[in-house]
Amino acid sequence: MEKGFLPVNLNEIRERGWDRADFVYVSGDAYVDNSSFGTAIITRVLTAAGYRVAVIAQPDWRDGNSVAACGEPKLGFLVSAGNMDSMVNHYTVNKKPRSEDAYSPGGKSGKRPDRAVIVYTNLIRKKYGKIPVVIGGIEASLRRLSHYDYWSDRVKRSVLLDSGADIISYGMGERSIVEIADALKNGNPVEEITKIRGTVYKTRSIKGLDTIELPDFDRVLTDKGAYAESFRIQYENTDPFTARALSEKYGENRYIVQNPPQKPLSVSEMDEVYGLPYMNAWHPSYDDAGGVPALSEVKFSITSNRGCFGSCSFCALHFHQGRIVQKRSSESIIGEAVRMTGDPEFKGYIHDVGGPTADFRDPACEKQLKCGTCKERQCLYPHPCRNLNADHTEYTELLKKLRQLPKVKKVFIRSGIRFDYVLHEKNDAFMRELCRYHISGQLRVAPEHVSDRVLRLMGKPEAKVYREFREYFEKVNKSCGMEKQYLVPYLISSHPGSELSDAIALAEAVRDMGYMPEQVQDFYPTPSTISTCMYYTGLDPRTMEHVYTAVDPHEKAMQRALIQYRKPENYKLVKEALLKCGRSDLIGYDRSKCLIPPRPFKEKEIKKDPARKGRGHDDNRKGSSKVKR
Repeated sequence: MEKGFLPVNLNEIRERGWDRADFVYVSGDAYVDNSSFGTAIITRVLTAAGYRVAVIAQPDWRDGNSVAACGEPKLGFLVSAGNMDSMVNHYTVNKKPRSEDAYSPGGKSGKRPDRAVIVYTNLIRKKYGKIPVVIGGIEASLRRLSHYDYWSDRVKRSVLLDSGADIISYGMGERSIVEIADALKNGNPVEEITKIRGTVYKTRSIKGLDTIELPDFDRVLTDKGAYAESFRIQYENTDPFTARALSEKYGENRYIVQNPPQKPLSVSEMDEVYGLPYMNAWHPSYDDAGGVPALSEVKFSITSNRGCFGSCSFCALHFHQGRIVQKRSSESIIGEAVRMTGDPEFKGYIHDVGGPTADFRDPACEKQLKCGTCKERQCLYPHPCRNLNADHTEYTELLKKLRQLPKVKKVFIRSGIRFDYVLHEKNDAFMRELCRYHISGQLRVAPEHVSDRVLRLMGKPEAKVYREFREYFEKVNKSCGMEKQYLVPYLISSHPGSELSDAIALAEAVRDMGYMPEQVQDFYPTPSTISTCMYYTGLDPRTMEHVYTAVDPHEKAMQRALIQYRKPENYKLVKEALLKCGRSDLIGYDRSKCLIPPRPFKEKEIKKDPARKGRGHDDNRKGSSKVKR
């Protein structure tokens, strides 16, 4: 099994005695060999399967020869934009360029192009012609069929057509990438590799194929109702046990075909993937630049699961990892923690043990690993399913074993818990352990909003459920003598369905909570989420009901400002919103009732405001760097 970093140029390939690599992996991220990075997992899985793999990280897209740094591979190129969609990586929700890139050396931006998968693949095509090219990762996965593109404000074709690649390996690609590699090794022409689960391919005819035909691209390009219909069909065919193949027509005789997803990995398969010989470091060539910032967030964190049955409307995990939770064994996780404690930089703190949702350690119910998830219902929304197994026993025991390891001072849970799932459990053993040992003063949870109408569209529980959890949290903390621990709620502004009146209700809730968020997440319409479909079409694809959506930048600014109504720079926007909605009762000097005074804040008032003391938070959500590949 290959140890050490994989070769990154021709000299290193020759030093290994290879004539050439079997595959060259081109990534939009810097090369970090850690299991939280998709490049590391896929290249390690292929290496373990006996393939010779080289890596080109962040090639200069302005130089056509940059993709030739490792020479021409024997079997083909693998291309990914990296752990994030390149457009999300580059631009804020206001479409302004970001000044930093955590996945680049020194955190400097500008190391990758917009729409990196398309650009890299076109460079490869110009240099090497018809060599097989497989694209994957979050950018390719979520753009695998026609999709609304927020940055151009239009529906775009499958990335397979715009890039000129041969195959998409979508979702979590450990199985599909090895099957593709084996097919190429056995001499199968790339255009004939059409039967592998978790892949998307091009064809001139679907005659004889058993597929569900989506509305033609020409229709979804101009008809928002057709787009919503297409999205609904895609959404209903993401389960590996029940999904059918989908086909989408482009022009007269070109089709994109999506095969059903790969089946979930077993516990032993997950252990194998995470037990590969990762270096847990960035490539040494980045040392002079100060390394790669994204590694610091995850270097001393442990991925314990993947998949999420929470199914929030604004989250792409439904399309990427799926609803069926897969996990590693406790032995595998503890083994990683032991290795972690031997790192010279380890200070005694394990920063996280989790995944998309930390406390999901098993599928929602027994039937999911045999029959798949239910098409007509969700596991937690609008209420927890009667078949839901809410049991934290194994997770609680795992955390206890981890914190008892020599050299471990504290084990944190930072990837978040589902408060409605916690409430569904019949005892408080997990909550007591959580409050006593695994919180550093603040527990981050995600109620997202307070309007039940908006929450319904988000796929989140009613507001009263969060209030119940808050009371439960305070009660458990008090019984444990931990009264100085607080909940920090994540909030989203201007989500589809949210009107100005809903934003005002959210601002009032923030006032009553007695804290002021330092940052707020404005709704970001990323590809392949229900919420993005609602944003573009004004329709809920599940019901085809009309949904109000704030698309005007000024209204979005008002909704965002309301949540941070105490910021002096937001005063005018907040006042405008309140007057527009006839809520002048919230303008006054009574801080227990009003949001703003009749005239702009003075700086000394902000400094003296007791509601701000020690209660702000940084809404820099971790999940995007940890689990999206």
